[in-house]
Amino acid sequence: MSNSVTIQELVKTSSYKILVGEEFLNKKITSTEIYRPGVELTGYFAFYPSWRIQLMGQTELSFIERMTPEERLVIMRRLCQKETPCFIISRNMTPPIELIKACQEAGIPILQAQSKTTRVSSNVTNLLESRLAERISMHGVLVDVFGMGVMITGDSGVGKSETALELIQKGHRLVADDRIDLYQHDEDTLMGESPPILRHLIEIRGIGIMDVMTLFGAGAVKQSNEVNLIVNLALWTKEKKFERLGSTEEVVNILDVQIPKITVPVKTGRNLAIIVEMAAMNFRAKTMGYNAAETFERNLDLLIKENSKEED
Repeated sequence: MSNSVTIQELVKTSSYKILVGEEFLNKKITSTEIYRPGVELTGYFAFYPSWRIQLMGQTELSFIERMTPEERLVIMRRLCQKETPCFIISRNMTPPIELIKACQEAGIPILQAQSKTTRVSSNVTNLLESRLAERISMHGVLVDVFGMGVMITGDSGVGKSETALELIQKGHRLVADDRIDLYQHDEDTLMGESPPILRHLIEIRGIGIMDVMTLFGAGAVKQSNEVNLIVNLALWTKEKKFERLGSTEEVVNILDVQIPKITVPVKTGRNLAIIVEMAAMNFRAKTMGYNAAETFERNLDLLIKENSKEED
């Protein structure tokens, strides 16, 4: 699934003021990286990434002020390439007249931001990484349980949505039902969200589609969440073998991010919502350094050694 971001969408999701080029806001942003011109201001353009958003702050503008008007116009025109999406000026500073002229000639918008340069850089990068990242869709339910993103998977009809509904009734939050859009936020973080058409909705067989936000309030839903754990619901049969001690951990690779996975057998009478809650709490305990399975195995080894000594 490929996504794109226009300058218009960037403006809508921020408080940036449009100084120049309102008619060019449909230009598309193709790179998640932004650039602060440095050596280019001295005339060195050998490796200039003109396809990125160009960000200027106090450092760049103070250097530009030292140039003559003729020098500024030459440099600004070289900065303004056809593929350049836009310029952002931080700290509510005023761009040089020569930059305004060059942008008008090349059809490039200039945006003005109130925040300091590093904050603008961070905010824009986060937005672009979430919107332009490679995305895939998976069948399942994503729920925020105790602040952890638990993706519930399993065959159709196994009880994923019903389990999520009970979790919502217990105070947890729904992120996505039926289909989860996944993207990599960074090397170690996988994010999940609902497609816009399914946002806040959950389907329960026999009842139909329900709007969770309308029934339970805004606190029962969340737009996106990190995926920390996969709980796979599998129908129990005598032939299937399920993990009993929890010492063996399965890991699933999704978009180059390793996500731990546990498989829970589904049997009549089992409260799956409580099991998912316990799975989330147990996983959090592991991330904090406590592993119940390792403690049990260590105690078992000590007991075996003590019995061996008594026999000797």
